[in-house]
Amino acid sequence: MEVRPFQEADEAQVVDLWQRCGLLRPWNDPHKDIARKLRVQRDLFLVGVIDGAIVAAAMAGYDGHRAWVNYLAVDPSQQRGGLGRQMMDEIEHRLRHLGCPKINLQIRSDNLAATRFYAKLGFTEDAAISMGKRLEKD
Repeated sequence: MEVRPFQEADEAQVVDLWQRCGLLRPWNDPHKDIARKLRVQRDLFLVGVIDGAIVAAAMAGYDGHRAWVNYLAVDPSQQRGGLGRQMMDEIEHRLRHLGCPKINLQIRSDNLAATRFYAKLGFTEDAAISMGKRLEKD
């Protein structure tokens, strides 16, 4: 798999991938999320490509204190083949290059497969409560 930065022409394939992976929610417009990401650290929005098809994607961001990873997706037909790990390895490489000391991520409490995946990559549960406040309605 080739891992490269997202390009505008990738949008339809990425949104379709997120849909097939069950990542989309009615309160998050994926097209708006992509447009927002392209305004901030677009080089940390990555896609994985095999034979011209996008089979993986992930958004990362670093604020100078911590990094976050969102929307990590691997085509369901390609899961359990190391592609998610390859995407995270590339994200970690890029974040280390920026001097990032720690990555945070959020996992929906009912997504046990994702919890197991990240645990295998060395992530542990933090003693923290995740809170959010919407500033814009999608």
